[in-house]
Amino acid sequence: MPGLPSRSAASFTVALSLIAVLPAKAVEIRHAQVKPLAFADLDGWQDDDLAAAFATFQKSCGAILQGSKAMRRKRPVFDGLYKACEAAGTVAAGGAVDREQARKFFEDNFRPVRIQPHNKFDGFYTGYYETEVDGSRVAAGEYKYPLYRVPKGVAGKKSTVFANYDRKEIEAGAIAGKGLEICYVKNPVDAFFAQIQGSTRVRLEDGKLLRLNYIASNGKPYTPVGRWLIDEGIISREEMSMDKIREYMESNPKEGEALRLKNRSYVFFTETPLGANDECLGSQGIPLTPFRSIAVDPSAHVYGTPIWVEAELPINGLAPVDPFHHLMFAQDTGSAIKGPARADIYFGHGEGIEHIAGRIKQYGHFVMLVPKSVSVTGTQGPPFTPLPRPRPPEIGPVQAGAAVKHAGP
Repeated sequence: MPGLPSRSAASFTVALSLIAVLPAKAVEIRHAQVKPLAFADLDGWQDDDLAAAFATFQKSCGAILQGSKAMRRKRPVFDGLYKACEAAGTVAAGGAVDREQARKFFEDNFRPVRIQPHNKFDGFYTGYYETEVDGSRVAAGEYKYPLYRVPKGVAGKKSTVFANYDRKEIEAGAIAGKGLEICYVKNPVDAFFAQIQGSTRVRLEDGKLLRLNYIASNGKPYTPVGRWLIDEGIISREEMSMDKIREYMESNPKEGEALRLKNRSYVFFTETPLGANDECLGSQGIPLTPFRSIAVDPSAHVYGTPIWVEAELPINGLAPVDPFHHLMFAQDTGSAIKGPARADIYFGHGEGIEHIAGRIKQYGHFVMLVPKSVSVTGTQGPPFTPLPRPRPPEIGPVQAGAAVKHAGP
């Protein structure tokens, strides 16, 4: 979804370092408090299109039902999701599933539990998307900024390549001429944002569309350039967005280049066989669904877990006043997405989408739907009480996984 990428066709066998397995199918969500809720407590639950949510959940089930018995024994939440997926298959076998059938399915198989990080009132949301740029297979004319693949034999997602080089050295030509150039784009800012988002659609001059997804990085730390712009007083915290970062870089080419080089992390891509109408793949290895897929911290959540998002976001304008109350699913990740109540919302691609995704940086309720065969507890901490909402921190372009590997501006 939004740090450096770490999504893309991924294995969902990531060790759950933040989830400690407890006896009797119980799990403890570390660094957070939990509060059991009723579905009636979820504002907008009756209004959401849960038939669409059910269809998205079934995509996750395609991956979950391939899980091993050992994985089910080791991870109670995964085992609970596996059982829910079996139940979903039974429901779907009866034909098209409408909203009420989908609502009954989720209410019969899950319990809502609000997750609140210690010392924070709410979870935190950002957005990510799939970029679109013009490109060329060869360096010619304006097309001179490469997007690189990894060398042959590199394992794939999460791989680290050229760890001895940082962004400055790579952009200066440290790996040029090794036959790793997939294509070239006109604008270095486009190349930078494609890396931040973790995936891109490249329109070649002959009309062909290249679909590129994150595959590896140089392993250097991700630096959110938006934070620097805020710290220097160039863009205010309230105004910060990916649009503002792009505007600054393009209006100030020299300073923009220096700013990009502050982010030492460098991303590599792989070509995918996806068509123009296909969504990019998330870390669970399945196509993402706009407005239904989220990127989460895989050390805190199992891929496929339903998450109820309850927030007011700037969807139709710059003010965060639009209710966004939707059932979403953990299907992706990004190295800057850390914590038990942190998520990056996937908005897809298309005209105007990047502007919406780029201005998301709001707090909101983060409610995990827990399989009924599992009990969830939080760690010791202050009592679950409503605290004043914190101000959103500066956000830098979010790097997602399939669609991306992201973090924030």
